[in-house]
Amino acid sequence: MPVNVPISLPAVDALKAENIFVIDEQRASSQDIRPLRIAILNLMPLKIMTETDLLRLLSNTPLQIELDFIDMDSHVSKNTPREHIDMFYKRFDDIRDKNYDGLIITGAPVEKVDFESVDYWSELTGIFRWARTHVTSTLYICWAALAGLYYHYGIPKYVLDRKISGVFPHRILDPQNPIFRGFDDMFYVPHSRFSEVRREDISMVPDLRIISESDESGIYIVSARGGREFFITGHSEYSPYTLDFEYRRDLEKGMNPDIPAHYYACDDPCREPVVRWRSHANLLFTNWLNYFVYQATPYDIRDIR
Repeated sequence: MPVNVPISLPAVDALKAENIFVIDEQRASSQDIRPLRIAILNLMPLKIMTETDLLRLLSNTPLQIELDFIDMDSHVSKNTPREHIDMFYKRFDDIRDKNYDGLIITGAPVEKVDFESVDYWSELTGIFRWARTHVTSTLYICWAALAGLYYHYGIPKYVLDRKISGVFPHRILDPQNPIFRGFDDMFYVPHSRFSEVRREDISMVPDLRIISESDESGIYIVSARGGREFFITGHSEYSPYTLDFEYRRDLEKGMNPDIPAHYYACDDPCREPVVRWRSHANLLFTNWLNYFVYQATPYDIRDIR
């Protein structure tokens, strides 16, 4: 898929090196199709890394996509240059009157903090409400999944004694759901989080459906509103070395982290990671874009309700 992004975005060079097709606005305007309009609310501290990871996975269908990156007004990022955010990101006030075919809300490193104590919680929940009437389908990832389940459905999160870190086997609970088209019976997903949601709480809410889980890492995907919302607790978008980066960062901070499970060859952090999740990640995002965005969105984007 031709991903239409500003040609000066740092992710572009990395993506081109991987033979991923990106185009600039001039070339995109010459194609006589309505592109899908996708917004990404990037709450991760290392925003450039997350941009590259997500763009890599939004590049595998023949659909043209226009992207808007969104930053929070009520929080100042300390780990991404201000110049980068000013150049490539919009504020919510800039887009609140627009409709989008899809929205991706990333995780954030605030899992041990009560939701209401997060400094941008009020602004974030305003975006949650807005998405229900301005977006065809929304992916909530990792902490955002926990936050969305809590805000929309009252599902509590549970802070863990040890971080769930590694690449875990998962199973499908709803094999007829199009989100799983092409999946193997067992597939692997990276997880990196200090909190979780639990089956017993979700099962009490009729509007929620658990569609994938893991014996080791717990609930993986919860769907709602016929696929207009997916709450995904893992990080299928992670690059091969993201868990390695996090593990070594936490070591340097003296946090005594566990070695990420099922990640390094022979579970030895002196050896290379074994990438088990790439095909699943590509299928997940391709199926979401096709079945729950492209097939579901109206031709006139103003008709989204």
